[in-house]
Amino acid sequence: MEILLYLGGIVFMLVGLGLSIGLHEVGHLLPAKLFGVRVGQYMIGFGPRVWSRRIGETEYGFKALPLGGFISMSGMYPPSTKTRAARGVFAALVQDARTANDETIADGAEERVFYRLPVYRRVIIMLGGPVMNLVLAVLMFTLMASGIGIQQASTTVAGITQCVVPAGVAQQTCKPSDPVAPAAQAGFEPGDELVSVAGAKITSFAQASQIIQDSPGRELDVVVRRDGQQKTLQLTPVAAERGEVDASGRPVQDKAGRPVTRSVGYAGITAKLEYAQQPIGTGAELAMQQVQGVTSLVINLPAKLWNVGESLFTGSQRDPNGPLSVVGVGRIAGEVAATDAPVLNRLGVLLNLLGALNIALFVFNLIPLLPLDGGHIVVALWDGIKRTWATITGRPEPAPVDATRLVPVTVVVAVLLIAMGALLIIADIVKPMNLLG
Repeated sequence: MEILLYLGGIVFMLVGLGLSIGLHEVGHLLPAKLFGVRVGQYMIGFGPRVWSRRIGETEYGFKALPLGGFISMSGMYPPSTKTRAARGVFAALVQDARTANDETIADGAEERVFYRLPVYRRVIIMLGGPVMNLVLAVLMFTLMASGIGIQQASTTVAGITQCVVPAGVAQQTCKPSDPVAPAAQAGFEPGDELVSVAGAKITSFAQASQIIQDSPGRELDVVVRRDGQQKTLQLTPVAAERGEVDASGRPVQDKAGRPVTRSVGYAGITAKLEYAQQPIGTGAELAMQQVQGVTSLVINLPAKLWNVGESLFTGSQRDPNGPLSVVGVGRIAGEVAATDAPVLNRLGVLLNLLGALNIALFVFNLIPLLPLDGGHIVVALWDGIKRTWATITGRPEPAPVDATRLVPVTVVVAVLLIAMGALLIIADIVKPMNLLG
């Protein structure tokens, strides 16, 4: 059964990724057709054609390598005028790109080409794909946060720790020499609902925890609701070393890899986790937080990839905030689906993972380099700047920007992307990242 659940998690993520890629291309397709551009192909995947069907002037289908997708728009660039044989590898690449571009311009449809569109329409078409991924991410996060809800520590006590043990010690039972935990000594019981701590009305467990942490050695009056009646308990937190965690809840480590601790007030109370449905706008807020995180990752991508390569050759720990390949994402999805947790927990994590994947597609495709969408947007904007400058200075209208000249750069970027994908796939197989503990 566990294997079936593991495979089910992988299938869930693969189907979600396929839909995300397909809808990304729809984001390009719809505005292109709306603006009258002739679209010859809408394909999911690359390589040999597996299946296709022509509807009107557009061929829709699937190709053998499900590593992305594309639409073939007529005349992405101006038609070529040079007929001399190309000399050199790069010149041949440019000429091949021009020839392929010319072939997309159908007889009788010379005006229905991409490069003739106003700049703002070209930008809208190229933004359509990434924006579709952003919309999907917001939808995934909204379903997770507002539909299922986010697990939060409630004000109800789930359990009481019977003794105080040092931080980082994996101890399941108390020894006679271990000091009694303050909560056990004060008489707390599972099921108690925190009403107030030190006179402050409690609305969340985090609020109560902060008061306790700030009060080592100080007696606190804690009002709890037990069996429908309020009861006042005297709690004196003890000073204890406890590990610090970051904003994501992960343990903070120093440069040597040791956990960072600090002295705080400790009581020994654990809270009951409950699903709390969030306001409808929470999905958009989570998406924006993810955008910031992925943008930071992209900016620091060389260093992140170096960490991945280093972990492969030295066996060091991979950065938990580093990049993953499709293999790594699928493996994590399988592990989540196979965990011994309530179905809602697992579904929430899978939706969160799929939302994060769409945010990655959104941010990554906006990198201003060809062949990514951001590169096409930069070309369109540069064309607009040239035309505007010519108008301001009274010069003749310049020729459209011929981005086929950038094909050598495009090839280099494509090779780097392939190399990055290969490195991450190998790392996710040989040195997988452990995000579930």
